[in-house]
Amino acid sequence: MLQRNNLSLTYLDLAPAKPEHAPLVIMLHGYGSNEKDLIQIAPALRPEFRYISARAPKTMDFGMYGWFPIDFTHSGITVDYSAAQKALQQLIDFTGEIIREYRPAGDKVYLMGFSQGAVMSYLMAFNAPELLHGVIALSGQLPETSQPLATAEHSLRKLPFLVMHGIYDDVLPIAKGRAADEWLQKHVDDLTYREYPVAHQISDSGIALIRSWLEEKTPEAGHEC
Repeated sequence: MLQRNNLSLTYLDLAPAKPEHAPLVIMLHGYGSNEKDLIQIAPALRPEFRYISARAPKTMDFGMYGWFPIDFTHSGITVDYSAAQKALQQLIDFTGEIIREYRPAGDKVYLMGFSQGAVMSYLMAFNAPELLHGVIALSGQLPETSQPLATAEHSLRKLPFLVMHGIYDDVLPIAKGRAADEWLQKHVDDLTYREYPVAHQISDSGIALIRSWLEEKTPEAGHEC
């Protein structure tokens, strides 16, 4: 695994044994975490994939980063959506750079986000679905305005989603996951939604599901790579 600074965001790169045109997952960590977080589950996923774990652009404290500012209030988490739009453009640019740099299978990537990273994954899907093979949204929530760009609606409908949430999540309550499930059922054709008896985290069963979902969506990976 290598840390790289050659593109617009710092990232960790875990390449497969045969990296040429390997399917690729970009991982987006949560608020206050860093690029060393989600990459830890990569060895339990598909070994034929390349895994890119990006560091969010907003520095918070030593070793802590975020995609955009948030505030914790008595009524819940409030989001600075103008800053989120800026972060979205940075993510779109970075994804384009990754595609040009590594030429993944199909010239598209899978996007996996946890918590605030899941919000970024939804925003990316709503605005630039043409860059994606699919979205894995973990313990997150839909953006406040759950509405894709008009030009993206058709591509979004064809985009596979895997959404998972902890029943005992005390950061983003399970109602956030269920609201995402309800909205996506009406707007996409390929949705897998699962709840697990955990808090704000990814369960072992969830990791196993991510692995099988990636295998299902990319059955030719073992042959191409």
